[in-house]
Amino acid sequence: MPSVWENPAESALLGQVIEPSRRALVGGRDGIVRGARGVVIDDCEWMVRAISLADEAARLGEVPVGAILLVPDATGAHGESRVFLARNEKETRPDPTAHAEMLALRAAAATLGTWRVGGTLYVTKEPCLMCAGAIVAARVQRLVYGCDDPKAGAAGSIIDAFGSAAANHHVVVEGGVEADAAAAQLRAFFAARRGERRGPPGPSVL
Repeated sequence: MPSVWENPAESALLGQVIEPSRRALVGGRDGIVRGARGVVIDDCEWMVRAISLADEAARLGEVPVGAILLVPDATGAHGESRVFLARNEKETRPDPTAHAEMLALRAAAATLGTWRVGGTLYVTKEPCLMCAGAIVAARVQRLVYGCDDPKAGAAGSIIDAFGSAAANHHVVVEGGVEADAAAAQLRAFFAARRGERRGPPGPSVL
């Protein structure tokens, strides 16, 4: 699905349709990205932008996870899509369900007026079981994620929710896109948090 992007994501747009007045789009209208102009963006570039959203989450003390949802625009010409941005906000809200994936799906459903969201979801980390269930329920057509989550990943690391016979919708899953950068981002966040919990070193006894 060809799409274009001019500037990196802005925090004020998280979880919302990107408005062309904010210069996030080239040639778009009403939050629509057009494939007819500008530079075509591939999976790696969308993931890099999702990683930038995760950076914003980390600066707010949130686990760094970012998500971008592209939904084909039913009213526009072929190749146009709406773009929804989200970052992890579980601590900020506070809300145990406020993962980046969930917020992107909610914003899309509210804006489009349907729970059948569809589209392609980019997320920096393998979704958990809650998010995997929501992705299936929202009829997302394609999931692209960055690094695996060996502790809670539901796309094959711990459980494969997308491959389960209980799933009533098939999602095409592609993992490992910009995996090294996404994993390094998470490692750095948790290393810094462990350092804060330990506090400064005590006085030397020598």
